[in-house]
Parts: sequence; structure tokens; C-alpha cells
Amino acid sequence: MKNIKYFILGLLIYSNSSFAQLKATTYRDGNQVLNGFEITPKKKSAQKPGILILPAWHGIDKASKDIAGDLAKLGYYSFIADIYGEGNYPKDNAEAGQKSSYYKTNYKEYQTRISLALEQLIKAGANPDNIVVIGYCFGGTGALEAARGHLKVKGVVSFHGGLARNAARAIEPITVPVLVCHGADDPYESKEEITAFQQEMRDTKADWQMIYYANAVHGFTNPEYGDDNSKGAAYNEKAAKRSFEHLKLFLGEVLRK
Repeated sequence: MKNIKYFILGLLIYSNSSFAQLKATTYRDGNQVLNGFEITPKKKSAQKPGILILPAWHGIDKASKDIAGDLAKLGYYSFIADIYGEGNYPKDNAEAGQKSSYYKTNYKEYQTRISLALEQLIKAGANPDNIVVIGYCFGGTGALEAARGHLKVKGVVSFHGGLARNAARAIEPITVPVLVCHGADDPYESKEEITAFQQEMRDTKADWQMIYYANAVHGFTNPEYGDDNSKGAAYNEKAAKRSFEHLKLFLGEVLRK
């Protein structure tokens, strides 16, 4: 009886939280079924600013849903993109590495999946002229691809995302602001890749920022990674909070509310 009481209480707390607004949304890329999530803010704005969230390499997870809830509290419409599609979700790190690498290589397909998710965000109520793309890890790479692919957005933000691009790709102007939130001790981004990315930003005449967080490695925004930096990916509470504040400053600058 006691356990049932706490279970019901938990359901009530859940239903009254921002997550009560999360709505599963099915959409398609040709014959491929995609399963995203949309969320509508309780505090709505006449300008209807929207945030497209690109998840990390395992696909839609608790972390991406958490950030959608946090952004809804700030008055933003959000949509969490499904990049892989039904039947293609990674079962482990090995599969996640393979599938994310495919989209990094076949970046046009990645950009297409991002564009389709943007359409869903607009259908959910966001102003098509007032949208920012943010991404985490693999999704951070996607945020940069949104800028490289000239998708119709007001800016992009990458959290501990992959920065590399094929050197054979033509460098085109990047016309939207770019914010990169990067762990200073991230072992997965080489000095060469960082230097090449920064040179790309200079060559494209981009309005860009790259912020380093001390003692932070890969995945520093995700509590589920634990706190052992020696594993290469770990949560850093201070870096997570600081990067969220930097995100809010960026959104306040580039979006109308």
C-alpha cells in the first residue's frame, strides 16, 4: 500500500512537470519512420521562438528530454529530432559509433534529417524565422552541419560536439552565429581538429565563439556519464551550469522573444 501511494504521488509530480507537455511525434523521411518529441512552453511568446535539439550518438535520451523541459520553462518551443529512425536505433556504443559515423560522412543525409525535424518544430508552433539548433556530442556535429548547410535558422550551438569536417569539402560562408561549448580536456577532439575548425570559422567569416570549460572532458553536460574524467566522457556540474548560462545568453541575443 505504501509503495502504491508513492507510485501515485510520483505520477502526479510527473504529470505536473514540464514533461507533461512532451508529445511523441511521428514523421517520415520517404519510407523511413522517424519518432521525435515536441514540447510547448507554458509561457508562450508572440514571437514563438523555437529550439531544435539534436541528441547524442545513442539517439533521443533522458538528457535531450531534460533540456527540452528546461527550455520550455524559459518560453521556447522545442523539438527533439530522431536522426536514425525506427528500426535503426543503436543497441550499444559500437553501433552508436557506426551509425553516427555514417551521418558524419554522409553529411547531406544528416542535413536532410535535420531539415525534416525543423519542419516538425514549425508545425508544433515555432516561428520559422526565429529558430536555433542546438546539439550534444554527435548532435553538436549536426548543429554545425545546420550552419554549414545554410539551413534557415538564426544560430547554432554545439555542446562537446565533433568539430571535424572533410578537408576536401568546399568552404562556404557561414551566415549565422555559432557557439561551441567545449571541454578543455576532451580527449576526442585533437588539437589539429580544433585548429582546423577555428580556421574554418575564420575563412567563412563566421560570427563565432568557442568557450572552453576547465577540467571538463567529453559529455560534460550529461549526469549519466558519471564523474570519472579518466573514462574520457564524464559529467561536470560546473561546466554544465556555465554552458547552460552561455546558451541562454546566446538565445537572448539571436532570437526575438
